Amino acid sequence: MIVEIVSPEATLFKGEVTSVAVPGVNGEFQMLNNHAPIVSLLAKGNVKIVGSNIKIAKEFVEKFNKVNEQTYWLPITSGTIEMNDNTIIVLAD
Repeated sequence: MIVEIVSPEATLFKGEVTSVAVPGVNGEFQMLNNHAPIVSLLAKGNVKIVGSNIKIAKEFVEKFNKVNEQTYWLPITSGTIEMNDNTIIVLAD
């Protein structure tokens, strides 16, 4: 599935991933391939992306925490997420 993480400054990441976990207002939840369509508000926490070939642009790499070669976390204070047709768009502050 494709994930696009957009902040007020720029698109921080766009690429293929295997899973995304986000801090929803009612608790963390995860989305995998073929997840049902969803729109949700996000709370303070980490957006976690997992994939076999994640490449963060040099200018944004300092915003992400690298857990290992396949897992990155992006701290956010709030946001919105939409998943539809295996495409996830995260609007994050």
